[in-house]
Amino acid sequence: MPRENLSIILAVRGSGNRDVLFCGFVIESEIMRRRTFLTVVLLVVCSIILSGCGKKDKESEGKLKIAGIIFQEDQFFRLVQFGMKDAADKAGVELLSASSSNKPDKEIQLVNTYIARRVDAIVISPLSSTASITALKQAHDRSVKIITYNTTIASDIPQSYIESDQFDLGAQSGRAAAKYIEQELDGKAKIAILAFKSQHPEQSNARSEGFKSEVTKLAGVQVVAEQDAWLAEMAVKKTGDIITARPDVNIVWAANEGGTVGSVMAVKNAGRAGSVAVFGTDISKQLITFILADDNILQAITGQRPFEIGQKAIESAVKVLKNQPVEKKISMPGVLLSRQDPDAIRAFEQKLNELVSLGSR
Repeated sequence: MPRENLSIILAVRGSGNRDVLFCGFVIESEIMRRRTFLTVVLLVVCSIILSGCGKKDKESEGKLKIAGIIFQEDQFFRLVQFGMKDAADKAGVELLSASSSNKPDKEIQLVNTYIARRVDAIVISPLSSTASITALKQAHDRSVKIITYNTTIASDIPQSYIESDQFDLGAQSGRAAAKYIEQELDGKAKIAILAFKSQHPEQSNARSEGFKSEVTKLAGVQVVAEQDAWLAEMAVKKTGDIITARPDVNIVWAANEGGTVGSVMAVKNAGRAGSVAVFGTDISKQLITFILADDNILQAITGQRPFEIGQKAIESAVKVLKNQPVEKKISMPGVLLSRQDPDAIRAFEQKLNELVSLGSR
């Protein structure tokens, strides 16, 4: 028979309430001891669990969270992302990467998503200098720091803007083209320009003006055609149409990677290698192949520094979040690669491969 039951029997046989009360006390005391022991164990376990959760939450809260948004999946933006990742790893911050795929509604969705996820900063190349303001203002109003790169908005919301010197990108190619025209064409040329005004007018105009500022220094130069074609397939058709309608065109300059690729392909397709030279903007593996090819079509390209732009964008965001001074605008010069210096092209290609390899880790 259990001890509690025995105590109860003894208490009933005893005299007066004292025995009953005494035995009742014995029963209650033992039950309370057991309950107290279990309660203490539970409290200790919960304390350990909660303390672990608290530590994890504290560590998570202490790590800065930065969103990095690109707007298309080409080599330029992949290298930007690699640069962002490199800087984020070095700074010990969490990087969330995404692409708006050139879709304004997706850009808005991404910004709203990152607001909900309570990121500390958004690093973005906005699709529009005006239409992108609304979503970024909402983020700004929620104390999210905004850093823009490559493109920016017509607002003082961004605390820093990192870009290539757009005028310089065009001007460097323009100087290379002017040198070619003087040496190979007796200072005379009819030029066609492929730009991207309808996509990003500010950038496109700056590059075009930079290019024209150099080539038009030569009295014998005329710009006879200006079209929009920033994707390779667009540029193949536009360039083909131009050199068919204007067989006197002997120089084509394109303001971005897609336009340059398409222009080279159009000249080759038309059998005009040797009579039409192409100068371009941006650097990619494909363009490096073109500029080293024996067909002599692509003469020079001026590339940006996307890896460094990505690094600078994250570094600027971290500085802002740590209340450190940061430049409002950072302009980075371009890099000219010319067919006349194949060793420099191959050295750049090796560096490019190293950066791609670093970013893929």
